[in-house]
Amino acid sequence: MFRAALLRSARAAAATARPATMTARGRTLITAARPVRVSAVAAPRVQAVRMYSAGGALKKEEVEGRIMSLLQGFDKIKPTAHFANDLGLDSLDTVEVVMAIEEEFSIEIPDKDADSIHSIEQAVTYILNQPDAS
Repeated sequence: MFRAALLRSARAAAATARPATMTARGRTLITAARPVRVSAVAAPRVQAVRMYSAGGALKKEEVEGRIMSLLQGFDKIKPTAHFANDLGLDSLDTVEVVMAIEEEFSIEIPDKDADSIHSIEQAVTYILNQPDAS
């Protein structure tokens, strides 16, 4: 939806603006007061750019608190708690915890990285190393 709106606005801008010269298939056409029809004119390219802010880094205490609040229903919650050994979670529960962490911090954790997260401490370390975690 966003891309369609962006392309519509680019087409509208291209329709109202007349460049001094246009190139179509190796020929240069000089535009005058009257419109020139060229069938092979390329549409303007639009490139999206993702910017990162340097000031919005998460603090370790904030990440620990948010992860621990996700796991409120379990006993023995502490920063070094292991999901299976200390909290008694099976593999499906661990996957659900990782999915909740992804949703909480607005990131996507690849499967190979998710398989290595077995404790709150490992989850905190992983989140702190992600530049787009929020």
